[in-house]
Amino acid sequence: MMEPSGELALAAEFTSPDREQWLDLVRGVLRKSGADFGSLVTTTYDGIAVQPLYTAADQAPDPGFPGLAPFTRGGRPQGAVEGWDVRQQHRAPDREAVAADLENGVTSLWLKGLDPSTYDDVLADVYLDLAPVVVDAGPDFLEAGRAVLRVWEERPVLADEVRGNVGADPLGVRARTGQPADFAAVTDLLDRTRRFPGLRLLVVDGLPFHEAGGSDAQELGASLAAGVAYLRHLTEAGLDVAEAARLLEFRYAATADQFLTIAKFRAARRLWARVTEVAGAPSPQLQHAVTSPAMMTRRDPWVNMLRTTVACFGAGLGGADAVTVLPFDHAIGLSDDFARRIARNTQSLLLEESKLAGVIDPAGGSWYVERLTDDLARAAWAWFREIEAAGGLPAAFDLVADRIAATWERRRANLADRTDALTGVSEFPNLAEQPVIRPPAPAEPGDRRAPRESPAGRAPQESPPGGPLDPSSQRGPTIPGPEHRPLPRIRYAQDFEALRDAADASPERPKVFLATLGPVAAHTARATFAANLFQAGGIDTPSAGPTETVRDVVARFRESGARVACLCGSDAGYAELAAPVARALREAGAERILLAGKASASSDAGAEVDEHVFTGCPALDVLERTFESLGVQR
Repeated sequence: MMEPSGELALAAEFTSPDREQWLDLVRGVLRKSGADFGSLVTTTYDGIAVQPLYTAADQAPDPGFPGLAPFTRGGRPQGAVEGWDVRQQHRAPDREAVAADLENGVTSLWLKGLDPSTYDDVLADVYLDLAPVVVDAGPDFLEAGRAVLRVWEERPVLADEVRGNVGADPLGVRARTGQPADFAAVTDLLDRTRRFPGLRLLVVDGLPFHEAGGSDAQELGASLAAGVAYLRHLTEAGLDVAEAARLLEFRYAATADQFLTIAKFRAARRLWARVTEVAGAPSPQLQHAVTSPAMMTRRDPWVNMLRTTVACFGAGLGGADAVTVLPFDHAIGLSDDFARRIARNTQSLLLEESKLAGVIDPAGGSWYVERLTDDLARAAWAWFREIEAAGGLPAAFDLVADRIAATWERRRANLADRTDALTGVSEFPNLAEQPVIRPPAPAEPGDRRAPRESPAGRAPQESPPGGPLDPSSQRGPTIPGPEHRPLPRIRYAQDFEALRDAADASPERPKVFLATLGPVAAHTARATFAANLFQAGGIDTPSAGPTETVRDVVARFRESGARVACLCGSDAGYAELAAPVARALREAGAERILLAGKASASSDAGAEVDEHVFTGCPALDVLERTFESLGVQR
């Protein structure tokens, strides 16, 4: 029923709460738990404070309309109502796998690391006027580009129907390998691609910066600098800015943080629109989203299906033009038919059943998303300007490497104490899981484990003052420079998985005895926590179970054959039993004793323990010290 004023009667019965009323209610709840409002604020690796509530007061600048500059809301007026490009990656020359993908929902191919001599056979059954092909050959991009161009030239397909990307990326090669950037090869391929008006020449790949441990703004800013370097080279070769921009495709990582992923792709389009506007021809950015290789795990790889689904969801809602969902076994080796099927079906379900592409910019108008997009764009723009002030890419690669290394150390510390949890690896590991076996994948440049030591990097520099930087000024070199250190290729789970590998390879699996004090109700919370922690390092955790006396605990410790013990109980139980149990375990041969709980939990117990373990403790360090005490070789 409508009121005479036109307002809904139901709505008229309620007063409009303001932010202060909400804050009063939240603070009341927080006081009961001893927390403060700051505990609800999350800070990203770019220093962006994500608030627990966003209102109209948090509105960002007008994002414009879909298909119009600054393209925040999408590069096409119609959005992705026809669906984004489902792009499957192939790391082996498997003609049958390519055909199976194209017959079951895949719309374009990404040939990564294949020998260029195999292209003709791999693409033999592909209708090249229907399925775009993107080549990614790393340092061999000139040879690969020539090879795929020959395939297009020799097939019965019209030149203006060819779509895809030749895959030149000298700055990506420079980031991966440390080799000088070969811009002469770009010029060679440019001359050969002129007859294909719909073909793209260059990939601006943000993955090297992401896979080295960089933040979202660092990935965006560095890729923006790479795009500007390519624009400079192409315009020097005689193209105008609009023609040069049309030859570029940007590749970004999509992570399991769905809102940051949405904001990243929206911010990237806005940033590139600003660059091309200043250069004289505002252009939309063609985006290829790849579910983050860094977040993929080898242990409990089935959880990767959840990670990649959320990442694909974020990329699709963020407006990516093409999306690659990496198979769940990507970090283990070459994917099998089942894994590839799950990867492509993930996209099919989101497109065909969830209808994610049925709405243009579905996240648009959200105060949270618009604010996050603006904050991320500003952080990335400041980083881009800093790179440009240092001479642009490739001259500023050392600056980029140092800054990303510092971010990786911060991220690594959060992974180590499980602030950034990895389900199935650092949290809820399963020691009984059956290993997934796959043939090894071809080695890729930079595919190595980063050292745990902190880098001896230079101090962060302040962003230069002033307005937006004209890409035509302060030009960085577009000629090969000296070799420098490559960016590492890391995975977030690598340190925990290295411990799991060492535990598996040990002649006898290392174990830590859980000295549980009292009945199940008294010790189950801390025993579960301790088991979760030690099993994250591949350590078995036999438990005493319900106990009544010190004698019970010691008898079961001897039966376990363990040399390290961890006391698990309630604060009241510690006050009564921690000290005598610890002494008795020492006498029974325990070489190291830990206690589950902060030091204050046993401050009156007089228990002599070697270490405390608790939520937020340096879990990785605890595990490494336990390995050392047990003599496990790493």
